[in-house]
Amino acid sequence: MTTALPESDRAAYRAALVDLARADTRIWCLDSDMGGLEKQFQAELPDQYVDVGIAEANLMSIAAALASTGILPFANTMAAFASARALEQVKLDIAYHGLPVRIVATHAGFSAAHYGPTHHAQSDLAAMRTLPNMTVLTPADAYETVRLVTAAAYLPGPVYLRLGRNPIEPVYAGDDAVGTDLTIGKAVELRAGDDVTIVAAGALPVRFALEAADDLAAGGVGARVLNLHTIKPLDVAALVAAAEQTAGIVTVEDHSVLGGVGGAVAEVLAEHRPVPVRRVGIADSFCARPGTHTEQLAAAGVSTAHVVAAALSISPLCTSIWD
Repeated sequence: MTTALPESDRAAYRAALVDLARADTRIWCLDSDMGGLEKQFQAELPDQYVDVGIAEANLMSIAAALASTGILPFANTMAAFASARALEQVKLDIAYHGLPVRIVATHAGFSAAHYGPTHHAQSDLAAMRTLPNMTVLTPADAYETVRLVTAAAYLPGPVYLRLGRNPIEPVYAGDDAVGTDLTIGKAVELRAGDDVTIVAAGALPVRFALEAADDLAAGGVGARVLNLHTIKPLDVAALVAAAEQTAGIVTVEDHSVLGGVGGAVAEVLAEHRPVPVRRVGIADSFCARPGTHTEQLAAAGVSTAHVVAAALSISPLCTSIWD
């Protein structure tokens, strides 16, 4: 088996976008002075590239206008700006009309750690998943990013693709990636387990979930791990099956505990199969402390240890309910 080197999901996305645009002149790159796209995309395909500058609201409106003419625009900005500064344009110009704009939002969650709260995006999933017509994707690594970008390129309607910033350890490495079913709307089971289910979305959360499953296994607890790379539409069948077959659900995300993956999963289970749910996510507060991405997440309540503790808290509660 070959071992893949760490690569950022945004780097993998940019390379995949160039490949797609080479083969289809309808695919355009709309930039917001992100840095790097002009060297990679514009240098090779200048007729399919537009830089609107640091004007995210204009970025979304221009993308919508282009999409209405048959172009397939990929609008590039940071998650904090796509989901807040430009949200009205995303809602009214793109989602309302069901236009095929792919909003590619990097620096999601706390991945822009060193930039501070102005660039932290801890509520973007809460905003985007509530918009009608919107597909919401959160890849776990570079390999999954390429596969999902390729699958999303020709989806009807708008797409929100949530990416990080830094190199990330691969979830799918070498031979492990061959044959993996990566389908939009279908969760991937990364670990089997019958005691508790850990549902994670995004690079670090999936890594924390896998590490937690290993730690739990050492103590005799079998943790199923579901990679929920599609936040909307949710894989309801996989979540209900997990609720029926394990004692409860732990969700893990680089996002606020309010309105994100935990909220989406809890909504589904409350309606279809109520079980205990523990949400491991960013506490309901801003992060003003210095630190790396992982340090800031740990301080906010998201780490492997937090996932393990949440999983262990389910077992005694479930025993009293279901026995």
